[in-house]
Amino acid sequence: MTSTDAMSGGLEKPVVQHLSLSDVKFSLRAGVQDFRRAPQFGLFFSAVYVLGGFLMLWVGAGHVTWTLATSLGFPLVAPFAAAGLYEVSRRMEMGQPLNWRSVLGIVWAERTRQLPWLGAIIVIYFLFWTFLAHMIFALFMGLSTMTNISQSFDVFLTVNGLAMIAVELGVGAILAFVLFSMTVVSLPLVLDREVDFVTAMLTSMKVVRDNLFVMSVWAWIIAVLSLLALLPWFLGLMVVLPVLGHATWHLYRRALS
Repeated sequence: MTSTDAMSGGLEKPVVQHLSLSDVKFSLRAGVQDFRRAPQFGLFFSAVYVLGGFLMLWVGAGHVTWTLATSLGFPLVAPFAAAGLYEVSRRMEMGQPLNWRSVLGIVWAERTRQLPWLGAIIVIYFLFWTFLAHMIFALFMGLSTMTNISQSFDVFLTVNGLAMIAVELGVGAILAFVLFSMTVVSLPLVLDREVDFVTAMLTSMKVVRDNLFVMSVWAWIIAVLSLLALLPWFLGLMVVLPVLGHATWHLYRRALS
């Protein structure tokens, strides 16, 4: 996308549209079609996630510090991989030619625009959640006699253990949905239009607020499909991630005008 292309959306304020479940259905169908039309791009960008997952297991196995260090790379890389999928869908939508140089060129060009700022926000958010999760663990389990959890999970079956799991899941779900709200539209928006990352995040949150039910359904679809795709050995992500990435672009196009 050239600078002229980047301005194609203009500098006018994006207008949030009303969404229905039919838009979600359309976006998923369009995501599947985009993946089938250009599977090489989807497989390439999803491989970044899958190989990254294996790298985390290999480098961080048995070492909490290395696991945290390698996992920090995911929030930084993920927006750029997503940008590649969005660009593929954008080019097919506009009838523009698809080639590796143009698609990867857009991903590379994003390093000097707003996308790195969104990646930084995601990293900070991830660190906050990691800190909060440790705090919740300490509040519930700090005074408990701990055993090697690789050999026994009995400590988590106590009253405190079950309460901690419930709170962790509840707080985690809330924080995950807030992050989803900030990024679901902002990531494709900064690729498509010349807007700053703060405006993009606020716009994304407005889309979710004005279409709470539909976007909640979309969040559940992403969560369930991503969870199922982790089995076996992350391999399902090779298909699920590109389909969801392409579908997100189409849902974004229907959410804003």
